[in-house]
Amino acid sequence: MSVAQLTPAITCIVIGAGALHACWNAIAKQAQDRLMTFAWIGTAATVSGSLVLTVTGPPTTAAALFATVSAVIHVGYDLALMNSYRLGSFNLTYPVARGTSPLLVAAGAYLVAGERLSVLSLAGIAALAVGLVSLALPTGRPTVRDAPATGAAVLTGLTIATYTLVDGLGVRRAGDPWSYTALLFLLQGPPLMAVAAIRRPRRVWLDGAVRMRGLLAGGLSVAAYGIVLWSQTRAPLAEVAAIRETSVVFAALIGATVFGEAFGGRRLAAAAMIATGIVLIGL
Repeated sequence: MSVAQLTPAITCIVIGAGALHACWNAIAKQAQDRLMTFAWIGTAATVSGSLVLTVTGPPTTAAALFATVSAVIHVGYDLALMNSYRLGSFNLTYPVARGTSPLLVAAGAYLVAGERLSVLSLAGIAALAVGLVSLALPTGRPTVRDAPATGAAVLTGLTIATYTLVDGLGVRRAGDPWSYTALLFLLQGPPLMAVAAIRRPRRVWLDGAVRMRGLLAGGLSVAAYGIVLWSQTRAPLAEVAAIRETSVVFAALIGATVFGEAFGGRRLAAAAMIATGIVLIGL
């Protein structure tokens, strides 16, 4: 299918999806039992996908193959994300994970989707990526103590870039973006649900507070990524992926206000660079 250009409306919609993404990640970071939280997130995804599929029907066979591959990658992403949150602070791991993917997606979209971006768009993506990673480094460089968390966050970023490309190609072959999204959610939820069923006793599943937090995070996750997948059918993959990662600005604000993590002048400068990148991408 042909892909239109990025518009101000799509830009605002994708930024909104980024805000939702930062919120569900903050819930996951704060959770004491992240495996159970992700199991409930998977439950929300599975139920949502099942309900939508009853309305839309399945996507094309080719798109279903992409959704299956993406679901496997998403499980790896969830595991890497849980590990990065275990090892480091929210304001370190989240920006590094999200900041490593835009340039990788831009390169991948050029190689596998034939997308060619303007010089201004490429400059904007580069500025955005630098600003995103800078948000994670209040002193300007990572420390030895931060190395494990940084490594886990970079691995998470690689999975983000991979599933973004797979989903961008798959959703464009689906005929209906919502049928692809629904199948993806249906497939990616059960693995962590199964792991939690094996590793957690029944009384943990009955904990109402854990359930409500997990389902809330799951609802936000479904909404955020559903919007992104729809946007990928309307604008270039690299531009959507880059703008989505403005979620780290919202994450930095959450880290400062909810988790009491530092947000100083360097991070304000990084936020300004991110804003500059968005403007350049939209020109």
